Amino acid sequence: MADIENKMNIVDVDIEKEMKKSYLEYAMSVIVARALPDVRDGLKPVHRRIIYAMQGLGLLPDKPYKKSSRLVGEVMGKYHPHGDSAIYDATVRLAQDFNLRYPLVDGQGNFGTIDGDGAAAPRYTEVRMQKLALEMLRDINKDTVDFAPNYDENEKEPVVLPSKFPNLLVNGAAGIAVGMATNMPPHNLNEVIDATCEYIDNFDISVDELMKFVKGPDFPTGANIMGLEGIKQAYHTGRGKITVRAVANIEEHNNKTRIIVTEIPYQVNKTNLIMKIVELIKDKRIEGISDLRDESNMKGIRIVIELKRDANPNIILNNLYKHTQMQTTFGVINLALVNGEPKVLNLKELIGHYVEHQRDVITRRCRFELKKAEDRAHIVEGLLKAIDHIDEIIKIIRASYSDAQEKLMERFGFTKIQAESILEMRLRRLQGLEREKLQDEYNSLIKEIARLKEILGNERLILNIIKEELIEIKEKFGDDRRTEIKPNFDEIEIEELIKEEDVVITLTKQGYIKRIPSDTYKVQNRGGKGVVALTTKEDDYVDSLFVTSTHSLILFFTNKGRVYKLKAYEIPEGKRQAKGQNIINLLELMHGEKVNAVIPVKDAGSDEYLIMATKKGTIKRTSVELFKAIRKVGMKAINLVDDDELIQVRVSTVEDSAMLVTKKGLAIKFELSDIREIGRTGQGVRGIKLDKDDEVVSMNLASEGKHLLVISEYGYGKRTLASNYKVQNRGGKGVKTYKVTDKTGFVVSSKMVNPSDEIIVLAQSGGIIRLLVKDIPVKGRDTQGVIIKDVNKDEDKIVAVAKYVNDVE
Repeated sequence: MADIENKMNIVDVDIEKEMKKSYLEYAMSVIVARALPDVRDGLKPVHRRIIYAMQGLGLLPDKPYKKSSRLVGEVMGKYHPHGDSAIYDATVRLAQDFNLRYPLVDGQGNFGTIDGDGAAAPRYTEVRMQKLALEMLRDINKDTVDFAPNYDENEKEPVVLPSKFPNLLVNGAAGIAVGMATNMPPHNLNEVIDATCEYIDNFDISVDELMKFVKGPDFPTGANIMGLEGIKQAYHTGRGKITVRAVANIEEHNNKTRIIVTEIPYQVNKTNLIMKIVELIKDKRIEGISDLRDESNMKGIRIVIELKRDANPNIILNNLYKHTQMQTTFGVINLALVNGEPKVLNLKELIGHYVEHQRDVITRRCRFELKKAEDRAHIVEGLLKAIDHIDEIIKIIRASYSDAQEKLMERFGFTKIQAESILEMRLRRLQGLEREKLQDEYNSLIKEIARLKEILGNERLILNIIKEELIEIKEKFGDDRRTEIKPNFDEIEIEELIKEEDVVITLTKQGYIKRIPSDTYKVQNRGGKGVVALTTKEDDYVDSLFVTSTHSLILFFTNKGRVYKLKAYEIPEGKRQAKGQNIINLLELMHGEKVNAVIPVKDAGSDEYLIMATKKGTIKRTSVELFKAIRKVGMKAINLVDDDELIQVRVSTVEDSAMLVTKKGLAIKFELSDIREIGRTGQGVRGIKLDKDDEVVSMNLASEGKHLLVISEYGYGKRTLASNYKVQNRGGKGVKTYKVTDKTGFVVSSKMVNPSDEIIVLAQSGGIIRLLVKDIPVKGRDTQGVIIKDVNKDEDKIVAVAKYVNDVE
């Protein structure tokens, strides 16, 4: 029996120890050699081998495509000891623009879709490198990285790629190892490079300071990130949860409301998302949807959700966010290999390890180029010496048999390398002109050697080269952000990211709102035609226009006497001629409710009040404090009777006086102290007694200026001294303030102004003009004024006036 055991070479092993040892080896193999990216180039081994093999096959951006099967065979046969399907799947992912923020493979053929359709077989598709992928390999042949034997030791493969941009942050990574996983989101190339350059200038920079450059992830499919808390947590600790929400707009179409989804969260399958919505409709978990269509095409995603007439679009949209993948959570795990060990890294550490890698790459490249330059200079030095003694050298060569090299070394002191170069020198190098060329080359080499030695002796020069090469890539491949970071109402810190500046906010009659930087409109001369402020529908026109700060709180008062709030920066910024976004996308308005009065409130004190005026002459004074805790769903602001409407709101103290102006040109001025303070839901008191066919068009405060500016619907206007209006008792008929004629039309608006102020006047057609108040003449109360803006009476009229206050009067 013992003889049999010896012949079979049986070894007794403790199964528990063997299992532990074998599983640990397997786990480390998966962690290091398969599943996790390297912090330096952001690539897993399979991706690194694919890109390196593409260079070897000549699949460059300016060369023809080759079949994917050719690439898969090259990678599998030389570098990757795993199945062909794993290699092809990785290649496909590198080519998908909805998976990678900056694809590294240029694919031709069917490479799958965002609907979850798989790519065609590798024999049908073709590939080559993207231009950006070349930057991953730049200088790889200059000894910038280490090479290691492949799995059968017949080839060499790079341990890491030079990667001239921070690919790990830019393209992100995902992988499941044993007992750990990586899930890193992609980022914007411009932002990451700016942060890296800032880190190079200041190694002591904090994560918060880096976040001024890297705002947050930038997904290839766009969508919105809700709030900053998850981003901060991920950048500070390496782990965090980021809420990503689809971009959906509510639109009016053929007297019906519909929700248009144009961007969906990263890695969400569009077909599955639509099927989930259908399932919710069938189960009646979401009601009010009449039709659902997928109108997506090559230009982008477009999911149309038609709503029933009585459906509340905001409630349905919120339910879609709650019950479907229109809102998802991206769990950030910044796990990468650092010197072969898996580590969770914060934003600064990720950038720091990349800069260290680049410092090593640049140092090794300079050493390689220095050695090459020194070797060449040594040869050129010998050639120059040889040309000076060419006759004697020729005699020695002709008289020699196999010892010419030794004789030259002995006679002239050449080194072995120099002697070999002389013996290989062609006869045409004996021309006189060739000596000048060699001398020029030698001088150039000496300068290059000095430059490289200076770089190698100065770390700051190395860092400057890294910055220069990063900026070059940014200028070549950088693009705008696709993912917007939207405020989470529980996170006030969002204001830290928003620059405080003056903006013009416009709201059309049909509810389209936008903000524009105030310097978009230049001051023009009185009577000009103006510029086009925005493009509206044929039956729409601008109803409200005002200048405020991006940090101001904006209160929206509706025709039903309710109030809603937004920060000015929450209103989407638009271009000058853009229509803007419908207000129902921003406010949870009730059915049939429309915004008809808007007021910016900034730093309002506890002794200040909201002064509200209605079309029928009612005025109300309520403390601002009652409106600072408005819920997202809004609340009641004033009790309106009959068909009255709120037309104006102001913030003031009781020491001020108010002036109401009617469309027929009447005005009344009275003290605000004459109005008793009324609760939030109160009705108010009579401000002016109106004729049956008259109505109030504006309310102003006396403290707002020295003159009352009145503008009529056909573009006429004038200033009148505020002192010309005596204070009366509230509730009277008032006095004449404007001469209304067929030529001027009814009064549209009035403003209390100072000579240093500017005004913006906007017509129904969208034409706008900005001019200095001092250019408008001062006239008596019962006059019609002069032309402020030229309008065509038959087709157009003035609909809005805003005042722009300068700092110096």
